Amino acid sequence: MINQSIEVGKMNRLRVYKKSDFGLFLESQTQEEVLLPNAYCTPNMTIDDELEVFIYHDSEDRLVATTQRPYALLGEYFYSKVVDYRQYGAFVDWGLPKDLFVPLSQQKAYFNIDKYFILRVCQDEETLRLYGTHKIGKYIVRNLGGLSKNQKLDVIIIAQTPLGYKVIGDNKYEGMLFNNEIFEPIAIGDKKVAYIKALRKDGKLDLSLQPIGKTQSLHDEFLELLKAHPHMNYKSTPQDIQTYFKMSKKSYKRQLTALIEAQKIGVNEEGRVIIYE
Repeated sequence: MINQSIEVGKMNRLRVYKKSDFGLFLESQTQEEVLLPNAYCTPNMTIDDELEVFIYHDSEDRLVATTQRPYALLGEYFYSKVVDYRQYGAFVDWGLPKDLFVPLSQQKAYFNIDKYFILRVCQDEETLRLYGTHKIGKYIVRNLGGLSKNQKLDVIIIAQTPLGYKVIGDNKYEGMLFNNEIFEPIAIGDKKVAYIKALRKDGKLDLSLQPIGKTQSLHDEFLELLKAHPHMNYKSTPQDIQTYFKMSKKSYKRQLTALIEAQKIGVNEEGRVIIYE
């Protein structure tokens, strides 16, 4: 369905209603209009077509549409690189020809060129222009009402800690993925699906990358692979680990450690794995 009105910072479904030398003019149900420049038009686009477009302000402060989707929409988080820096703020790559501006007041650290940061896309209430912020704490929701155990959330990895990785779930909630339950490659900026293990009194979430109850089956599968490849141990090469276990060395060592703690396996003085029957 065509948008009732044009929404800046979001994907909009709009109708093509007029052609011009500069591109196609699109409109909402309330006949608000925006230009889709020629750079994004294709020969098969015609009058009355409905297009999915992203709306933002161009460098001359005009509202403009694009068929490209940025790394994050309004209210979403993304991990990106600083591409330019000025006295009044920085510019980061967010997947569009026009970089996203991060004002000096929205920076918690030095935004040196080529450094990466977790940012949230925000909107100025007066001008409606979009900007990025590194100060994400005030946007975290601590009221966990309506959430339940094993509920699925879309998460982005925002930081590494001694316990594991901090994440933001569904662009609202702060959570933690614990090292001993991570069995796949993971890095800051990755977007994953996670499941709620526990809702904590401090308004944070304990999360897992596997549905609750599946962790044990993963341990069992790993144990069976160890039995099939008894030569594998803590010193096995990343190439062998990828060949036999289809995981990174870090994830492989976490699995070994988890099974040792569960007293399923042991390690002898030569470093070989001993499987307890």
